[in-house]
Amino acid sequence: MPEPTEARPVDPRAEPTAEQLATRLTAAVSRLLRRLRTTSSESLLTPTQRSVLARLEGEGPATTAALARAEYVRPQSMRLTLGALEGQGLVERAPDPADGRKSVISITETGLTTLAAVRAAKHNWLAEAIAAELDGAERRTVAEAAELLDRLVGK
Repeated sequence: MPEPTEARPVDPRAEPTAEQLATRLTAAVSRLLRRLRTTSSESLLTPTQRSVLARLEGEGPATTAALARAEYVRPQSMRLTLGALEGQGLVERAPDPADGRKSVISITETGLTTLAAVRAAKHNWLAEAIAAELDGAERRTVAEAAELLDRLVGK
């Protein structure tokens, strides 16, 4: 299998192709996401745990099976994830009002606080990096790029 090619610097005078931009943007976004994931590692939450908490916050209570489907994991794996979150007091179980044989998982106040802290750590790291690394003109360029990316992904 051939080695992936490194993104080469683009001549600022040449108009890049859609393929070149797609390659560079994918690489840059991947590095940014990796960095953001590691920024809040002191929270002791795995990416899956953070994702489950965010889903419960945004979509409300759900069954283990529904969360497993939404996160593309096996129900057994989701049970382990939820067990760890429950052990930390970040989620709680209650009987499903529609089917007493099932449990519904919801996020606790502690879970909301933890999720907010993780998000704040990521936001603060990015804001500090922007402030330290980019001058005013570069910040305006990044702001324009963010608007274009919003448009590209359909806000």
